[in-house]
Amino acid sequence: MTGFDAATAAVQAALDAGARYADARVMHRRYESMSARNGDIEELTQDESIGLGVRALVGSSWGFHAVPELSDAAARDAGRRAAAIATASARVPGPPIDLVAVEATVASWASACDVDPLGVPLTDKGDLLARATATMREHGADLAEGLYQIWDTTKWFVSSEGHRIDQRIRECGGGISATSIGDGETQRRSYPSYRGQYGTTGWELVTSLDLAAHAARIAEESRELLTAPECPSGATDLILGGEQLALQIHESVGHAIELDRILGWEAAFAGTSWLDLSRLGTLRYGSELMNVTVDPTIPGALGSFGFDDEGSPAARRDAVREGRWVGVLAGRDSAAVAGLDYGGSVRADGWARLPMVRMTNVGLEPGPHTLDEIIAATDDGVLMDINRSWSIDDKRLNFQFGCEVGWEVKRGRRGRMLRNPTYTGIGPVFWRSMDMLSSEIVPWGTPNCGKGQPGQTGHTGHPAAPARFRNVRVGVRA
Repeated sequence: MTGFDAATAAVQAALDAGARYADARVMHRRYESMSARNGDIEELTQDESIGLGVRALVGSSWGFHAVPELSDAAARDAGRRAAAIATASARVPGPPIDLVAVEATVASWASACDVDPLGVPLTDKGDLLARATATMREHGADLAEGLYQIWDTTKWFVSSEGHRIDQRIRECGGGISATSIGDGETQRRSYPSYRGQYGTTGWELVTSLDLAAHAARIAEESRELLTAPECPSGATDLILGGEQLALQIHESVGHAIELDRILGWEAAFAGTSWLDLSRLGTLRYGSELMNVTVDPTIPGALGSFGFDDEGSPAARRDAVREGRWVGVLAGRDSAAVAGLDYGGSVRADGWARLPMVRMTNVGLEPGPHTLDEIIAATDDGVLMDINRSWSIDDKRLNFQFGCEVGWEVKRGRRGRMLRNPTYTGIGPVFWRSMDMLSSEIVPWGTPNCGKGQPGQTGHTGHPAAPARFRNVRVGVRA
């Protein structure tokens, strides 16, 4: 059977079994990754899977069932089982659930791709990683590592409302890291991020990173950090590089505005949210420079798509406008419960997982400054870049982050390198202290966002640029 045929059969079987709504996704995914260490290829992984997952809605309860087979019999059995699970769950009375209206669409969509990443010879990809890691070793790294990852996913979606959508999304990226070991001290420098940079694009993204050209620098910086002075502790002006600010957005904004967390539907993995729907539209989240959008239409960003896994078309929306909280990440069911008129942020990480509210591209709009201008305007502060560790409470409110590297900023100039820089804060207090923001936006990709139980790994994007925050607690107090 074709993907559309299997999905159609599953939806019809669920309706015949009593569901008032049903949808089905067939997903075919190919995955490849390669890692290198100290000039040698360490591991190559290649994987491929295909299957069907079907949702059925009975009363106020969802049922879900998935099968790794696309025969007519398997598809229909999956639809019946999903309806049976929903029926059993509906025996426990719950509030009625409607779905926000979405126009039934027949469409195809594909992400842009100039160079098929799976078509690039393995020898070329291996040579890139081996060369970069060998260069890091030559320049003093005790441990030199490199990695790339590729996903090629095709989806076929059918709903009982008339949707019939196919999409092909190609994603890839990579990065390198150098670790140096000293007397009681271990330091790491990474490029372009601690996990690499990723996007919905072809191998041209990895080529543009020019990993080998940055290998010597990050190896030398990792050794320099071994003897750099410790980051001082106290309250000071903090300048964050764009990569670190992307993670700050992810943890203290992106997860907090997921509507299932706000409603209390999701608490098993990483908790709920400090936000209260009664304050949507009025809560002061940050300074007037804080403009955060939810935008899955950004070309090449990792959280981009044509339609989410409920058939809602990709659309740009405000989450924070001039510091005020105005929008959420939602699905059709959670939005209806909350009295909102939009969904569009529901995805599953594979055919065997129930779709759930996930971040798309959640990030900042450009500010009026440059990093050089921010440094020049700072009399006394610390510049931190590239994430090393993160910790945030189950309400996505109180946090502490560590970075790979810091620099003193004195009288408008970047000074000496600092090791083990950390900072801590409370989400809205921290964001309200942002008084300078760069225009140099990069759509950083996060390929390892965890959520749900069973756990799902989401791919998200976070447009971010360097910014300054006033009176932030940095360092570790003795």
